[in-house]
Amino acid sequence: MPSSHISPVFVGRGVELTALGEALSRADAGEPGALFVGGEAGVGKTRLIQEFLGRATANGAVVALGGCVATGADALPYHPVSTALRSLRRRLGAELDAAVAGQEGELARLLPELGEMDRGQPETDSRARLFELTVRLLERLAAHRTLVLVLEDLHWADRSTRELLSYLLRALTDSRLLIVTTYRSDDLHRRHPLRPALAEYERLRTVTRIELPAFDRSEVRLQLAAIHGEAPTEQVLGRVFDRSEGNAFFVEELASSIQGGSPGGISDSLRDLLLVRAEALPHDVQRVVRIAAQGGSEVEFRLLATVTGLADDELIETLRTAVGAAVLQPSDEGESFRFRHALMREAVAGDLLPGERSRLSRRYAEALENDPALVRSGERAGRLAGYWFDARDPARALPAMIAAAAVARGRHAFAEQHQLLERALELWDDTPEELRHQAMRQGVDDGLWPVISPNAPGDFVDLLAAITLAARLAGERERALAISKRALRQLEGDPPISASLFPRAVGSARAGDAALGGGDALRAAWFWIERCQLMRDLCRSDGWDEISRAQKLVKGLPPSVVHAHVLTHLAHWYINHQPGPLAIETAQQAVELCRMTGAEVTGLAARHTLAWLTIHAGDVETGLEQAREVCARKLEPGNAQILLRGYGNLSTALHGIGRYAEAVEVAEEGSGLADRHGLPDIASFIDGNLAESLTELGRWADADDVLERAGGRRGVSARTQGQLAGQAVELALARGAYDVARRWLEGPDMWATGSYPEPQNTLPMARIAIALAAADGRILDVRSLLESAVGEGVASGHHRYGWPLLYEAAAAEARARGLAVAEVGREAAVERIRDAMKGMPEFVPLWSAQSLMIQAELLTAEGEDATARWTEAVAATEQVEAPVLPATARLRLAETLITRGGAEARGAAGELLRQADAAARELGAAPLASEITELAGRARIRLRQTDAEPAPPPAAALGLTTREREVLRLVAAGRSNRRIAEELFISPKTASVHVSNILAKLGASGRGEAAAIAHRLRVFDG
Repeated sequence: MPSSHISPVFVGRGVELTALGEALSRADAGEPGALFVGGEAGVGKTRLIQEFLGRATANGAVVALGGCVATGADALPYHPVSTALRSLRRRLGAELDAAVAGQEGELARLLPELGEMDRGQPETDSRARLFELTVRLLERLAAHRTLVLVLEDLHWADRSTRELLSYLLRALTDSRLLIVTTYRSDDLHRRHPLRPALAEYERLRTVTRIELPAFDRSEVRLQLAAIHGEAPTEQVLGRVFDRSEGNAFFVEELASSIQGGSPGGISDSLRDLLLVRAEALPHDVQRVVRIAAQGGSEVEFRLLATVTGLADDELIETLRTAVGAAVLQPSDEGESFRFRHALMREAVAGDLLPGERSRLSRRYAEALENDPALVRSGERAGRLAGYWFDARDPARALPAMIAAAAVARGRHAFAEQHQLLERALELWDDTPEELRHQAMRQGVDDGLWPVISPNAPGDFVDLLAAITLAARLAGERERALAISKRALRQLEGDPPISASLFPRAVGSARAGDAALGGGDALRAAWFWIERCQLMRDLCRSDGWDEISRAQKLVKGLPPSVVHAHVLTHLAHWYINHQPGPLAIETAQQAVELCRMTGAEVTGLAARHTLAWLTIHAGDVETGLEQAREVCARKLEPGNAQILLRGYGNLSTALHGIGRYAEAVEVAEEGSGLADRHGLPDIASFIDGNLAESLTELGRWADADDVLERAGGRRGVSARTQGQLAGQAVELALARGAYDVARRWLEGPDMWATGSYPEPQNTLPMARIAIALAAADGRILDVRSLLESAVGEGVASGHHRYGWPLLYEAAAAEARARGLAVAEVGREAAVERIRDAMKGMPEFVPLWSAQSLMIQAELLTAEGEDATARWTEAVAATEQVEAPVLPATARLRLAETLITRGGAEARGAAGELLRQADAAARELGAAPLASEITELAGRARIRLRQTDAEPAPPPAAALGLTTREREVLRLVAAGRSNRRIAEELFISPKTASVHVSNILAKLGASGRGEAAAIAHRLRVFDG
């Protein structure tokens, strides 16, 4: 219903409409984007968006609109997205249903109308999958049409909505999707959570931010003329412009007052200004408006009818009057009403008396309890919690808060679950004890948190457990740590003795443990395991103290899920720190306990741990079979994360024992499954393992492609990004791009930092550092790095990382022989390496070959004849799948034969060098190829058998791969990295990496020198 108080003409905003129109045109062309429209309250953001959407719809775009709620947002996670999806479903019907087919149970967390939600174990990866499935749904819907997704009032957005939006913005690739959001810039105080988010969004190339200014004097003149039907006098224009300061909404309110005959009777107070229109309504209409204001941002007609007590016809007429006065307006769905502007609702609600607010909230809550169908099922729990909280009735509010928190957990809205539980904490002391217990027991039944004790009392500690878990999943680790500490103080009384006072193995319980009953001991153990995860995430502990404490608490108690959980964590700790017989025994106990107690998902993790330990204990085939059995299980929402991470673990186990081809096969399958199940971080974690194995197989170009794919996924964690960077550095080292490796090593480390680093991270990093030091001839640094990394020996169970590390150190000693600086301390350095090798297993052919290579290098370093040992090493490396190892062994054997042999030995050396050279050139291993060429030149050995045989292409002789030759050709032509990327259909980042590799191989200081070298050597002739 039109209002004479609202301008029928759209005024100004030409620049902003142009920006929106250009973004729409780009989306039409398949270039997605996002616009954030900010401005003070009332400046005209909604009117601008309405005008734009009208034009977009006329051009054939499909529009989906959702708005954030002003109050109780934490109780309604994803509300604007759910509303937008609901409107899409009404518009597209069967097409949307087909797009979500197979994922209804998970996407029901955003759109409950799709059916029952899956009840898989909520974890952070599950939420990443929900986000990924949402992105894919929007991509499908925007594949053949332009889709405009509008999210209004982002300043009120719940945290889960902000995080989903952040994920979506990074996911914009090749679809016809345009995202438009609005927010109040004057609401963004210094600590407002949207402020840093906006700064983050603006760094994305797909995001544009528009700040909507107030109208100038000429635009206010046009607005008033459109409202009144005639140009305003200068006196009226001046008064309105001065008081409104160009705010479009205030202009309307002032114009309404002037039209009503009260040009000077308006208070300077903003609230008074906003209330003028509502107070001009008839008394019965004012009453309904006040009731609607307390109902929230939008109130359903049936709910409003119940609370007001009016018959339908009477309420319709009352609402008609409020709509005609431009106070209320019907929602797009037509089943509910909202204020025409949120400022007016805030003013009306703020004008209510305190007792009036609580009384109205109670009436809303009671109406909803009596007839739950008055609101949508997905909003019911959150709305009810908000109403009872505002009614100031703890006895009713606490159960409602806990029920709403359980619903939020089911939707993977962990931040909102956490906030609801914090409110429950506020209400706890004011709620009768029996009601507390009932509410908590019901919360456990509703999935609020996992059952710890079969006889859960539903007491304060149970609430603290729920808050601890929710806070951890929401990323609020410090709060989770504080709450867990409070819970343990409640359970155990005195501060716990540090477990570091106990030996790192099973021990007796401390005296104070006897005071805890079985149920309390289980709950205390559960909290200690939570603290273990938190302390490790925060890099404040390696987890032993916490696990040890939990272990002592469950010792002697009947089997339980908590007991199984503790042993599984203990076995995993042993993997990283003390693998061996005790670790295997612990893992076996964990598997059995999981079976006995029905802890199926934890049991899968325990079985993976057991398989890993079995492999590295020497029973390789048994361990591999155990791991394959777990991976073969049927994927379900509750076990997908464990099973898919199992593919990553199996692939890296195969890699560690040198079975690279099998590792590639497993990793490719696991990465594909993780992608299809919407788990990007796990997919990229597996791809990191895949790239590692491809590198060892000599498939370096394939490894480049995999790393680019893995790093380009949305939703990849910093830790996984660090893993991928580490693999890229391995490739850079092999290619001789030492500067790339140095920059990474000297930069902020993303995956092995903290006070408690693990050998699986520190040993590879030490090997890279040693390789770089050796390349620079810094033998003393090599020795210092080795001593820091291994001390008296390689950490037990980490031989897969130890053998390559020791080889780099041994090779550095051999190459440094003859240098004066290396003489002092050589004997001790060689002995340190030999000591570190003692006790390291060699039951895998790869490890046996690496051991022989190390022994040969140490003999060379000592000036001894290493011919026999290198001959054995060549034979051993020929049995492994990594082409770099036999090429290196042949080079070293040839070097030994040339140094110590006669003419016959020189002939054998030539053949070895030609074989090694062919492998190095094919790989693009510049440092290895350079050493071979240099040795052959010194020994006057031809690397080609006959003169008739054509010489290798200059680019190949330089160690350039096919792709690097293509890039060098474009560099020589003066192309930028971006132009190279466009011409070769690769990313600019990949083009930059190729250029860095080329400069390193050519020894060029820049692009110009690289081009000159290419022309001088006639690299591209023919």
